[in-house]
Amino acid sequence: MLLLLAVLAALPLIAVENYPYRSDYLWVTVPDHADWNYDLGEHAKVEIQFYKYGMARDGEVSYEIGDDMLAADKQGTINLKGGRATIDMGTRRTPGFRDLRLHVNIDGKKYDHHVKVGFAVDDIKPYTQEPKDFVSFWESNKQKAARFPLTYTKELAPEYCTDKMVCYLVRLQLDNKGKCIYAYLTMPRDAQEKSCPVVLCPPGAGVKTIKEPLRHKYYAENGFIRLEMEIHGLNPTLSDEQFREISNALNYGENGYLCNGLDDRDNYYMKHVYLACVRCIDLLTSLPEWDGRNVAVQGGSQGGALAIVTAALDECVDLCVANHPALADMAAYVEKGRTGGYPHFNRMNNMLTDEKIRTMAYYDVVNFARHVKARTFLTWGYNDVTCPPTTSYAVWNTLACEKEPLITPINEHWTSDATDYAQMEWIKRHLK
Repeated sequence: MLLLLAVLAALPLIAVENYPYRSDYLWVTVPDHADWNYDLGEHAKVEIQFYKYGMARDGEVSYEIGDDMLAADKQGTINLKGGRATIDMGTRRTPGFRDLRLHVNIDGKKYDHHVKVGFAVDDIKPYTQEPKDFVSFWESNKQKAARFPLTYTKELAPEYCTDKMVCYLVRLQLDNKGKCIYAYLTMPRDAQEKSCPVVLCPPGAGVKTIKEPLRHKYYAENGFIRLEMEIHGLNPTLSDEQFREISNALNYGENGYLCNGLDDRDNYYMKHVYLACVRCIDLLTSLPEWDGRNVAVQGGSQGGALAIVTAALDECVDLCVANHPALADMAAYVEKGRTGGYPHFNRMNNMLTDEKIRTMAYYDVVNFARHVKARTFLTWGYNDVTCPPTTSYAVWNTLACEKEPLITPINEHWTSDATDYAQMEWIKRHLK
C-alpha cells in the first residue's frame, strides 16, 4: 500500500505536535517501529517519556492496554527513570489496533496520555455488509428528491467578503414541506462564466453554526467555488445562545439526531442529509461560473463521511477528500472484540437492535465506499478516539477507486492547518 507517512522523525518535531498549548508538561511516546505498524504475533514496545517545565521527571506510571475503543485487558505500573520507561504492549492475533493508556501523578496532579499502534492494518475488513437492494434504495430516493425543482435563495454576506472573494448565504429548499439547509457560498470576486471548479464541504457532527467562511478563503483565492453547508435547516446567523438551546435538545445520546428514526430506513434522520448533499452538487453545477468539468467534495469526521457518501451517490463528483470519516462500520460492536465507528451506538441504550442494525447498513460509509469512483484522498490518525483508526482502515481497505492516503499516527481527532491547505492543493493538482 502506498503510504504517505507523517510520522515525525525528530524529537523536537514530536514535541511540537504533541505539546498541549500553553502547557507545563509533555508526554512523548515512541513505538519501536517508526511507522507504528506491526505484524500479527509481533510484540510492540513503546518508550514513554514525561517532562514538566521541559525537565525529565520520575514517577510511577499506571497503565492499561486494550483493543481500539474497547475495555482494557491488561493493567500494570512502571517507574520512570530519568523521565523514561519502556512498556511492552503485547500483540494481536487479528488485524486491528492496541491502545496504551497512561496515567502519572506528578506534584499532586494527574496527567493522562495514550498511544495506539496497528497490527496487519492492511487486512482490516469491515463487519458491515451491503444490503442486496442498497443501490436501488438510493437510486429510487435520489429520483424522488430530484422531482422537486432546484429552489434556493442567495443573499450577499458582506461580513465575509474580501477584496478577492465574494460570499453569499444560501438557503436551499429540499421539498414542498419546507425542509431546507443553509450554506455559505464563496467564489473569486472576478469569477467569469465557466471558469471555476466547485467544492462541496459538508459539516462535522453536531448542531452548530457553519464554521467561519474566512477560515478557508484560500479556496476562492485559488479559483474555487466552495459551498460550506449545514444539515439541520438552521440559519447560521442565529445567536450562539440559540444554537446552544437547539443543540441541547437535538444533539445528545439516544435523543440525538443520529439516532432519530433509526428503526426505519425510510424515516432515518440522515436520509434527507445524504440527499441534501446531492442537491448541493446540483446547485453548484447549475452556477454559470462552474467550469463544467471539476466537482470535488471535502470534509472531516461526519463531513468526511458525507464526502464519501456524496461521491458514491453523485457521478458528477470526480475528486473526494475525507478526513477520519465517521459513520463507518457502526454495527461492528455487536461482534465481541470488534471496534465500531462514531457515533458508537454501543454506548447508548437499545441502539444495537436487529431493526436498527438493518437500517445502519443503508447509511454506513463502508457500503458507500464500495461505490466511489472518484479519485480519493483519505487522511486519518492512529490516536483518534472519536473516529478510530480501525474504522478508517475499514473504509480505506474497502475503497476500490484510485486513492491516496496521508497517515498521521500521532494525530487525535484533528488535522493541522497545513494538512487542510494541502488538501486544497491536492484538489487543484488533479483538476481536469
